[in-house]
Amino acid sequence: MDYTTSVLITLVVYKILLIGIGIWSNKKNQTSDDYFIGGRTLGPWVAAISAAASASSAWSLLGMSGAAYVIGLQAIWIVPAVVLGYSFNWLWLAPRIQKQGHQKQSVTVTEFIASDTVHYKHRIILLSTFCIVFSFVFYIAAQFQAAGNMFAATFDMDINLSIALGTAIILIYTLLGGFWAVSVTDTVQGVIMIATAILLPSVALYTVGGAEPLWQQMHETYTVSQMRWFGDYSGMYILAFLLGTAGIGIGNPGQPHVVNRLMAIKDEKSVKQGAYIGIGWSVVIFISMLLVGWSAKVLLSTAVNGEQALITLAQQLLPSAIAGIVVAATLSAIMSTADSQLLVAAGAISYDLPSKKQAKTLTSARITVAVMCLVSMLLAIYAPKDIFSRVLFAWNALGAAFGPVLIVLLMKRTIPPKIIFMSILLGFTSTVVFHWLPPLPGDVLERVVPFIMALTLCLLFSTKNETQTN
Repeated sequence: MDYTTSVLITLVVYKILLIGIGIWSNKKNQTSDDYFIGGRTLGPWVAAISAAASASSAWSLLGMSGAAYVIGLQAIWIVPAVVLGYSFNWLWLAPRIQKQGHQKQSVTVTEFIASDTVHYKHRIILLSTFCIVFSFVFYIAAQFQAAGNMFAATFDMDINLSIALGTAIILIYTLLGGFWAVSVTDTVQGVIMIATAILLPSVALYTVGGAEPLWQQMHETYTVSQMRWFGDYSGMYILAFLLGTAGIGIGNPGQPHVVNRLMAIKDEKSVKQGAYIGIGWSVVIFISMLLVGWSAKVLLSTAVNGEQALITLAQQLLPSAIAGIVVAATLSAIMSTADSQLLVAAGAISYDLPSKKQAKTLTSARITVAVMCLVSMLLAIYAPKDIFSRVLFAWNALGAAFGPVLIVLLMKRTIPPKIIFMSILLGFTSTVVFHWLPPLPGDVLERVVPFIMALTLCLLFSTKNETQTN
């Protein structure tokens, strides 16, 4: 069986499974609460792995391995940055958002933030919805574009047809099953990702001869600069690089599609169990992708695009059937983010925005999902080729917009509604502005400064209070 046939069979079976999950999950949806937050009944495994998979997207496999392939040793600093972000979410934020989210009966992150406000409530909801939809539409389109590129390259398909095919599959199971379908499929996708992350670096290390030979051959393959812990940075630039890299983790608490999973966990015991699973998942994935990137640099005889290092290495080292599963795993990473963000963006429109005259029905939710999916697909097809550069700020912008507010509220502090509005606006807009400025080492200006400014604003004007009042 050749490689293309193996990939095709694997993907067909996989897509049938996803649609089957959507049909099964449809039976669980009786209310909009069920559709958007799974009735707050997620167990530790589904919550942890689906949250991890939806947070990581394609960059955890393609991006991380590509970074290690291109920049060498200094890519190692991404690992603690990401793991610390996951750890903060699970050890500090999760137990608090799970408890307070249940108490407030909040369905979305926006509802949680605005639930205890009267003045500025409508403005907060409108601003939050704008930030989420604006970021996610382009982010989802980028995920569709990445999936389409992989379909087109593997099967020699028309790129637009490839994008439409991937979009249709995501639309079907998200439309049918909502939060349950997205969570369960993300869990399946996360398991495939972790299997790939264990298998491929193990085979690569065996081929190289072990960790010590890999280290020796890296010195022969990479440049002197690439084998330095901080590359060409020195002095204060090293500090900026480290802070900027740490900023990747700082964005974790403000991601609505991740926090939504934590709000949906059924009880405190599941939160504690989920912490071990979620943090452990991140450690395995990112260390493994580091090894994949370094091994690809050593083993591949010809240079490749960094983001294709994983796929090329899999094709070279693994049997065609197994390599096909690796491609499916990569598509899983892409889809696990696209479906989660699609559902959150739809929730922001159909659940948070309706006036009193509009019923929060499953019908309106599903219509919104379909429209969001269509808009994102059209952007993926017709947007400029540099679409990825236009969405690089999304993670940082959402993190700076919602992270500081959530953290301070979960500290049982009262934030005046006007300050909540100003903090979200400050975090989001400053990230966008800094994104267009010349980058500093580690993009520290974009990744860290907006978050700190928004957090400082919330802390300065908040007051200690056991209950949220106005």
